[in-house]
Amino acid sequence: MSNPIQLSVVIITFNEERNIARCLDAVWGIADDLVVVDSFSTDKTELICKEKGARFVQHKFEGHIEQKNWAITQAKFPYVFSLDADEAPDVNLTAAIKAVKLDWRNDGYKMNRLTNYCGKWIRHCGWYPDTKLRLWDSTKGKWGGINPHDKYELNESAKIGFLKGDILHYSYYSIDEHYKQADKFSSIAATALLAQGKKSSMLLAVMKGAAKFFRNYIIKLGFLDGKYGFVICRISAWETYQKYHKLTKLIKER
Repeated sequence: MSNPIQLSVVIITFNEERNIARCLDAVWGIADDLVVVDSFSTDKTELICKEKGARFVQHKFEGHIEQKNWAITQAKFPYVFSLDADEAPDVNLTAAIKAVKLDWRNDGYKMNRLTNYCGKWIRHCGWYPDTKLRLWDSTKGKWGGINPHDKYELNESAKIGFLKGDILHYSYYSIDEHYKQADKFSSIAATALLAQGKKSSMLLAVMKGAAKFFRNYIIKLGFLDGKYGFVICRISAWETYQKYHKLTKLIKER
């Protein structure tokens, strides 16, 4: 017997005028409710969202996990599809979501994410298949993880299905942009690890960074993605090193 549901699509933004129109255009075919929670953008994000017909709500950003959990409270329906502004479902995933809306059988659904890096689709480096839990009954879980790397966590007894198709992730438009984001994320992560009482040292930072590069470039076949595969693995390793290097400094300064 079919079990149709109504779906809220929830997106968080900050200065996403470059990406948000593509995201909104891609989800109107599956959304019964479309809400954008913005942390006071200073560009044209608000104008674009309102022109596209999305509900636009502003809320102070206190962390990725905190912002996404608050954003869920703005959804009209308990069934939620969560996206970042630089993401969009491809045609296969859109069709799969339309089908599951007509016959909802699980507490949540996972799907793969395919990332575009400087114009190239990345299929290795540990970046694909980057399986995400993004469609769920919000009464059965909440956002968790360690900032800035959030993840949705359903109750232990939850049933999880898998949908065909990909979330298309338009990540970085330049290598410099990636470095700046990696530096920012390593600082956020170091602060979060300090709050959890984690330990670190310069030796650990070097070992963690080297292990990250070896895992992504060799084990996860990053070399098959050519020039950008090497760049991605190098920056990911540098970010890991920086995270533990900064944690070491924070511990000494405490």
